[in-house]
Amino acid sequence: MPLVKGGHIIADAFVRLTDDAELPAQGAILVSETRFLAGPDALVSRSSGKLGVIWPNNRDVDDLVPYLDRLALVALVFPSFRDGRAYTQARLLRERYGFRGELRATGQVLRDQFVFMLRAGFDAFDVKKQADAEAFTETVKRYSVFYQPTGDGRISALHQRLQLRHSESAGL
Repeated sequence: MPLVKGGHIIADAFVRLTDDAELPAQGAILVSETRFLAGPDALVSRSSGKLGVIWPNNRDVDDLVPYLDRLALVALVFPSFRDGRAYTQARLLRERYGFRGELRATGQVLRDQFVFMLRAGFDAFDVKKQADAEAFTETVKRYSVFYQPTGDGRISALHQRLQLRHSESAGL
């Protein structure tokens, strides 16, 4: 599956481990929430390699909060295109809990919803088709100004205007 991050198609540095697979000594790993919750302290205290968790959309993200500063990646799942609970999880992780690691959308990641996912705070997208990945890279370039403030860190059009007005009145 292609991975789109930062507007580019990249190779996934994380290896997905099954729940019964042996823990590698080093390297970036991605585990299920079941495996993570069975022994989170052993996983986050691993001395070498980054850790990521695949988090289902029917599970409360509050369970992740004590470990967020030690997680490099949280992959939120879109099980169908009609189920948007991962949007809420993404905004909670970015805005309420201040998660700055990689926030990856996985599952039914559709090109029609790509911009909305960006605005919710996702910065990586695990897509099924190469054509979708290529479309995502073009979509990132298409939109540069937004009206609604959200968790992706970009300022809204209103705030851009206010900053411009302030700098003009200050003679900058």
